[in-house]
Amino acid sequence: MPASRILAAAVLGLRIAYGAALVAAPERLTRRWLGPAVADAPAQVALRGLGAREVLLHAGGLAAALRGDAVRPWLAASVAGDVSDIAATVGGRRGLPDGSAPATLVVAGASAVISVAVGALLDR
Repeated sequence: MPASRILAAAVLGLRIAYGAALVAAPERLTRRWLGPAVADAPAQVALRGLGAREVLLHAGGLAAALRGDAVRPWLAASVAGDVSDIAATVGGRRGLPDGSAPATLVVAGASAVISVAVGALLDR
């Protein structure tokens, strides 16, 4: 397997782990991002849905990487998810803890940049 696919598989695997952790412990992973409302059951439903999105999307990308199929579409979908997380956080920033929007920009933005970089390196 080319090194670029190994790198893609590693990045996708980390995103699967993050999604699984979000499903298992949404309050613990998101309190600094969203504040005390994450303790409420309705917020946890949405956060577990976000975690499931991460798991399923990145598992599809990982399977494609391991099979030798196209991975860039999966990475593009991952970037779209990161950008939507940033947009949603910025849009709701007035009700979020101080520093949440800039921190989300850094974390989700870095994740998107990593996905773009991995996509650019694939199969070179």
